[in-house]
Amino acid sequence: MARGDPSHIDLTIKSPEAALKFYDEVLKFMGYVGGKADGESVGAWMKPGTGFNIDLHEARPEHADIEHNRYAAGLHHMAFEADSREDVDRLYDLLLKIGAKVLDPPGEYYEGGYYAVFFADPDGLKLEYVHLHPR
Repeated sequence: MARGDPSHIDLTIKSPEAALKFYDEVLKFMGYVGGKADGESVGAWMKPGTGFNIDLHEARPEHADIEHNRYAAGLHHMAFEADSREDVDRLYDLLLKIGAKVLDPPGEYYEGGYYAVFFADPDGLKLEYVHLHPR
């Protein structure tokens, strides 16, 4: 890793069962490994060769009924890079198979070959899988 590269992201989730199933399917599709609890997290995945990891932490009971709002201060959305347009389409098929909420189906968004699918995790966090062409 180089100075300033992202090291990890911790996400707070309401239902460990729903979030673990969702993230295990989606992140393993993207090449992450892991999934088991690691320390205080209820699930953890690492991207081999990068050192970057994603951990899930259960929401505290006093905050468990608060809905995620990407337009409030905090995380708006998180995007992952796809290998190809076909890769975006394959993730879309997986999302449909696991019953994930698709916000916008695969398509050209913005300009310059920006091909993406937008979807939400079980807690409403917006996620994106994008292939940018040309580079």
